[in-house]
Amino acid sequence: QGKRKSASKPEGKKKRETLSTTFQCLFCNHENSVSVKIDKKASTGELTCKVCGQTFQTVTNYLSAPIDVYSDWVDACD
Repeated sequence: QGKRKSASKPEGKKKRETLSTTFQCLFCNHENSVSVKIDKKASTGELTCKVCGQTFQTVTNYLSAPIDVYSDWVDACD
C-alpha cells in the first residue's frame, strides 16, 4: 500500500517591486531629479525636475502610473 501524499506548505506572498517615481531629466541629465505626482481626482499628472526646474503636465486616467507620465513627457519632447 502506498503512503498518503503529505500536504504541501502554503507559499508565502510574493513581494512586488515598487515602481519608481523619480527619473532622469531629459534636459539636464541628472539621475533621480525628476519627480512625478499624480492627482487622481483632477485626472492630471505633473512632472518637475528639482535641478533645472523643467515642468510637464498631462491628462491621466485611473490606471496611470508615474512611468506613464514620464513616457508622455519623453514622447512630447520628440
